[in-house]
Amino acid sequence: MNEWTVVTVMIAVVGLFVTVAKPIIGLNSNITRLSENVERLEARLSELSVRNDDSHRRLWERGDDQARRIEDHEARISVLEQT
Repeated sequence: MNEWTVVTVMIAVVGLFVTVAKPIIGLNSNITRLSENVERLEARLSELSVRNDDSHRRLWERGDDQARRIEDHEARISVLEQT
């Protein structure tokens, strides 16, 4: 083995390392960005869930209030009809 064979093998190994390392580094940065996006989406989803629960609670309270008012009107109409 002469020195040029060693140099050629070294160049091939470095080239292989660069060829494999560059996509791995890119993949790692993409995974990091995706993880940050998922964490942000989880926080927003949690916030949305809380607001959604509050909205549903208010809607049900409003519906119950309207049901009581309708029952009151029904009772008043019944009294008026009996007289």
